[in-house]
Amino acid sequence: MTAILNFFKNFLTLDDVPTRLPEIAQKIPVGATIIPRPEHCISRKQVSDNALKVLYRLRKEGFDAYLVGGGVRDLLLGREPKDFDVVTDAEPEQVARIFSNCRLIGKRFRLAHICYGRDIVEVATFRKASDDAKQNARLTKEGRILQDNIYGSLEEDVWRRDFTINALYYNIRDFSIVDFVGGMADHEACLIRLIGDASARFREDPVRMLRAVRFAVKLGFKLHEDCEQAIPVNAHLLASVPAARLHDEMSKLFLTGYGVQTFEMLRQHGLFGVLFPAVEKSLSHEEAHFPKMMVINALKNSDNRIAENKPVTTYFLLAALLWEPMLHRAKEKIAKGTPDADAYHEAASEVLTQQVRRIAIPRHLTLAIREVWSLQPKFAARSGMKPNRLMTHPRFRAAYDFLVLRAQAGSAPAELAEWWTAYQSANETEQRKMTQPKQQPKSAKPKRKRPYRKKTKNPAIAIHSES
Repeated sequence: MTAILNFFKNFLTLDDVPTRLPEIAQKIPVGATIIPRPEHCISRKQVSDNALKVLYRLRKEGFDAYLVGGGVRDLLLGREPKDFDVVTDAEPEQVARIFSNCRLIGKRFRLAHICYGRDIVEVATFRKASDDAKQNARLTKEGRILQDNIYGSLEEDVWRRDFTINALYYNIRDFSIVDFVGGMADHEACLIRLIGDASARFREDPVRMLRAVRFAVKLGFKLHEDCEQAIPVNAHLLASVPAARLHDEMSKLFLTGYGVQTFEMLRQHGLFGVLFPAVEKSLSHEEAHFPKMMVINALKNSDNRIAENKPVTTYFLLAALLWEPMLHRAKEKIAKGTPDADAYHEAASEVLTQQVRRIAIPRHLTLAIREVWSLQPKFAARSGMKPNRLMTHPRFRAAYDFLVLRAQAGSAPAELAEWWTAYQSANETEQRKMTQPKQQPKSAKPKRKRPYRKKTKNPAIAIHSES
C-alpha cells in the first residue's frame, strides 16, 4: 500500500495538487477573473525557492500572500524573471516579526525586504486606492504622491498598480492567476495599458512614463492609445522627480540591452529632452548625422557588450552622450579668448553640473567622465615615450574606446584610431619604430661648407711674449 501511495505521489506534479482546499473556497476575490492552472503556463517549479519560502511562511502565519508584478509577467512570456515580488495583507511590522532576515525600507511606501544572502524577496502590503486614501496621502501640487502608507485589501490593491500586465496575482494556494483588470487579454494582445486614467496615473508618478517606454521596448509590446497620447502632454513632470531616482531609471533604460530602441522611443515621445536637455539641444543642430551617430554608436556598443555578457559602464555612456554639448561650450569659450585647456575644463564642469541637477551622477562617475574627456587630446602625441606613458593610465582603455567611437562618428581622424589600434598589438621593437620622430626632409641644394680660417694670435700678446 505504501509503495502505491509513493507511486502516485511521484507521478503527480506539485502544481496538480492544491493544498488546503477548504481555504480556497472561502477567499475568492470579488470582481476578479480566476484563470485556473490548466489554462496558463506558470508552474511553481519556475518560482525561486526563496520566494516560495516567503509565500508559504506568510500563509502558515494566517496571512494572504500572492506573487505579483514583473515575475508573473515574465513567466507568462516564457522569460526568466529578474526577481520575484510578493504582496500580502500583513503590514510591514508584522512581516518583520515573522522573518528575522527582514529589513524595512522606503519612505513613500513602506516595504519589507526578506534577505537570503544576495537574493532579496520584496514584500509589499496591499494598498488602498479609494478617495479617502488620496486625501490622506501627501501629494505635490502636480498630483505626485510623496508618501502613502495606507493599506487596503487585494481588491483595492490592484487599482494602485500601474499597468494591467503587471497587475496579475499568482495564487500559491491553488496555482491560479487572479485577474481584475484584463491583464491576461493585454498579454495576449501585446499591449501596454495603464490602469485608470492615463494622465492622472502619470501625474501620481511621472516615472511611469519611463516604465511604459521601457516595457514596450523590452517586451516588444505596443503602447495603448490612451498611454501614447498622455505621455507628451505630461513629459515635463519628469523634471520634478528626484534626481537620484532618475539615475536608477536611466540605468534600466540604457544599460539592459535595448539602448538604441529606447533612445529612439524616448525622443519620439518627448521624454529624452527632459532627461538630457543639453544633449537634445545639440541633437537638434546636428550636421552630417553628428552627434546623433556618436550617441547611437555608443548605445549599440553597450547593447552588443550586454548581449555578449561583457561588463558595461555608466560613465562611458554618459561621456558619449554629453561629449558634444561639452565640446560646443568649450569652442564658444575659446572663441571669446579663453585658453584651450581652461575652456575645456570649465565646459566640462558646467555641462556635468547642469546634468547632475536633472539626473544624479555620483562623484566617482563624473571624475571618470572627466578623465576620459581629458585624455582625448593626448592621443595626438605619437612620438617618443608619450604613447607608452599614456597606455599606463588607468582610464586608457576606456579613453581608447572613446577615441574609436569618435572616429566611427567622424569627429576624430580614422587614421589616428587605426594607429593606436596597431600600436597596442605591436611588439616592443615595432612600437619603437612607430614612435620615432619624423626626420626633416633634406633640402634640394646641399649646404655650402664654410671655409676653415686659421685663428691668428693677438699681436699685442705675441710682442709681450717675445719680450
